[in-house]
Amino acid sequence: MKKSKSSQQAGAAIRPRHGWRTGAAVAVATALAAMAPAHAQEVFRIGVVSFLSGQAAESFGVPAVNGGKVLIDAFNKGEAPAPYNKVGFGGMKIEAVYVDENGGATKQVQELRNLYDREKVDAVVGYVGSGDCLAVAPVAEEMKRFLILYDCGTPRIFEENKYNYVFRTASHGTMDNVALARYLKQHNVKVGTMNLINQDYAWGQDSRKDFVLSMEKLYPDAKVQSDLLPKFGSGQYGTEISQLMSKPADLVHSSFWGGDLQSFILQSGPRGLFKKSQGVLSAADHVLQGLGDKMPDGVILGARGAYGLMAPKSDLNDWWWKVYQKAYNVYPVQAPYRMAQALMGLKLAAEKAMAANGGKKPTPEQLAEALKGSEWASPGGRIRMVLGDGHQAIQETAIGRTKYDAAKKMVTLQDIQRFPAECVNPPANMKSEDWIKANFPGAKCD
Repeated sequence: MKKSKSSQQAGAAIRPRHGWRTGAAVAVATALAAMAPAHAQEVFRIGVVSFLSGQAAESFGVPAVNGGKVLIDAFNKGEAPAPYNKVGFGGMKIEAVYVDENGGATKQVQELRNLYDREKVDAVVGYVGSGDCLAVAPVAEEMKRFLILYDCGTPRIFEENKYNYVFRTASHGTMDNVALARYLKQHNVKVGTMNLINQDYAWGQDSRKDFVLSMEKLYPDAKVQSDLLPKFGSGQYGTEISQLMSKPADLVHSSFWGGDLQSFILQSGPRGLFKKSQGVLSAADHVLQGLGDKMPDGVILGARGAYGLMAPKSDLNDWWWKVYQKAYNVYPVQAPYRMAQALMGLKLAAEKAMAANGGKKPTPEQLAEALKGSEWASPGGRIRMVLGDGHQAIQETAIGRTKYDAAKKMVTLQDIQRFPAECVNPPANMKSEDWIKANFPGAKCD
């Protein structure tokens, strides 16, 4: 950066003429620097990655980034509730670099490298797409740089690999589909036949598998009819809806999300799909505000956690709801909740590591050691890093039914049921698929 003319002149005016004065000035400056706290001049840079364009941006990626912005601002001002009330990260100001996740896994791998090498970030928090998470996790590990996956659903991240520098601070998708099946059973929903429509990539394939396996245990006589896997981002589902309606089943299950989910509901609603079949959607809360009265009543859905309209009552959640709604004039749904719990976990881990190293900025290794196996309060409930050798979180979740409230001009959720984390997440010693096939051993649902 070039100095302005005035600043150059000012510098010349105070420049000492004698060497001994120069030496004295340097000595004083050095002494003052040594007296300052080690982290006073430092910042903690975070790369934040989510969809800022494309079909997943409006209902998911942008709200997640908005959640990150409002929370980081509160952290930097020291305005978050305890234990998040220290300024920044232990006194270090937080700077965020925002990156668009749109563009595919190969592009995201390069963007991740750029964040670490060019932007010099201290940590990356990001990724919605399961394919992107599967691609970037081994790269962060290879580079020995700290990465939090704040979303993405596939259980395969930590069930097929072991990582030292990679964490996921939210439950994976098995929780969503086990909870749906349990909700159906406990609410005495009759299911003899099922139709399925899920996106043809890791998230959709894993969600479909977990739901079918769970239903086999809880509804052993139920049969799958149509089993559709359209391409991610298709947008047009006329052919698929016709197939689902040609032989209606007792329920239609989908793990669609983002623009795909909005399009599917808007296209199927007028044709009466959800009047012929019970809609069961594993991750649908984030489209309710946008759809409004276009969202059919009676659809059973999850939020990938106890988020938004299904979040537990707490002072922390009241604060989070208030600051987000004040900033954006909408209530927070699953994406900003998941971003918030990731940043809260990172903040506590950073401050724990700083307390152990004399207040210095933590290294990736120190951050990893502090976050591994930890737990913390979030607006959506308690987060506990107990799977994947302490690198994968579990949390409670909730399921409810949609009901449009004309007076409030919004979709509400009724018949909400909460499921403890140990009821719908596998134990540490089992893979998700094996746990479901073995009929959920060790599940604690009381």
